[in-house]
Amino acid sequence: MSLPVEKGAPGAPHLTRRGRRKREVRDRIVEAAVALFEKNGPQNTKVDEICEVADVAQKTFFNHFATKQHLVSEIASTFLGELLTILDELRQSERPVDERLLVFFERLADRCEEAGPMHRELVLEMIRVAHMQRAEPMQSRFLHDAFRSLLQDRTTELRAGQNIETLTEMVVGTFYVLMLNWVSLERYPLRERSVAAGRFLAESLTSPSGR
Repeated sequence: MSLPVEKGAPGAPHLTRRGRRKREVRDRIVEAAVALFEKNGPQNTKVDEICEVADVAQKTFFNHFATKQHLVSEIASTFLGELLTILDELRQSERPVDERLLVFFERLADRCEEAGPMHRELVLEMIRVAHMQRAEPMQSRFLHDAFRSLLQDRTTELRAGQNIETLTEMVVGTFYVLMLNWVSLERYPLRERSVAAGRFLAESLTSPSGR
């Protein structure tokens, strides 16, 4: 599967004709970039190659993105948004907290495998974006807050006497370790380690009676 591409915006039907055309050109640039990133990786992809595939002039590209890095950040933000959506869906589900942790880390492995080893630098960018406060509603939530919400409404299932912030930091830290190892270590067994990490957290953070 392809890297995530955010098509349009929630308010797109209410845009003017000019606004819709502008959005369509922006989406075309992002789609072209994603296709080239999948083939060559972000670092080896040049702006003029993106413009050629998107069938736009370089001036048009820079009207939408100040630099290629800004484009990379937008694609990484979409990847981050998908992870935040998974966390929010799990939070709203009736699953117990141990299942929530297991499912999240399994889906994390799914998304990274879909992106493929050529796009590990996008993961680094995603981590950087996760620490930035964004204007968009989806990105204004930090990963820490999303993980905390995953645990907070199920505190009766957590081990007694444990601080929610400490438990959240354990989950966030595990996420970052997995991502950084996958980025930096060749042939890192991400799925195996991610599933194992989910199981470990599920057993470590929850009380036996809550499972």
